[in-house]
Amino acid sequence: MTDAVVAGAPGSQPEADDLVRAVEATLFAAEEALSVDAISAHLGGAEVREALKELEAHYARRGIRLVERGKRWQFQTAPDLAHLLRREREHARRLSRAATEVLAIVAYHEPVSRAEIESIRGVQTSSGTLDVLMEAGWVRVAGRREVPGRPVIYATTPEFLSHFSLASRRDLPGIDELRAAGLLDPVDDAYDALTSAGGDESGVETDKSDAEGSATLDKPDEVV
Repeated sequence: MTDAVVAGAPGSQPEADDLVRAVEATLFAAEEALSVDAISAHLGGAEVREALKELEAHYARRGIRLVERGKRWQFQTAPDLAHLLRREREHARRLSRAATEVLAIVAYHEPVSRAEIESIRGVQTSSGTLDVLMEAGWVRVAGRREVPGRPVIYATTPEFLSHFSLASRRDLPGIDELRAAGLLDPVDDAYDALTSAGGDESGVETDKSDAEGSATLDKPDEVV
């Protein structure tokens, strides 16, 4: 790899092998996942898609993998080896039933406003529930809906896709898959509220939902 490739000098045209190595080095040194455009810009506008595919195949059976999550590329520990790199003590990140429902609604309906979330759930959603999901890094503010009042709309993040090992939202499981895995319960109420004319008579979310029927998502400490 030449200095021109590393510096991304305009007009540089590295050889195929050098380009693969340059892409590999760029991703290895990056502090966060990079898009194709970001990698290309760093390497002077080089076409990097084929190099990424070559690297993806090269690392497919190694201890680390090159994966694409949310149209961004990053190195990631091979799933079958992750347990070797976790700290002995894992901290459980507990999501209340309300937060689990809201996360599912955002993932399947994004971009979605708070009013639309409440319409699907059939109850009011506290701002604290969305705050918890944004602090976890799984939900973000995606702008405003261009309607009267211009309500804020929410969407999932690349961190959400990475945490759940999803290449894109198209990989979200369907209803049959959720039911077969026993994971449909947390969103049953939201689904019932969407398909029935009724819903919760009070129409108000209570603190009890944070203490009972909560779902637990185990998130290991950072890989070392």
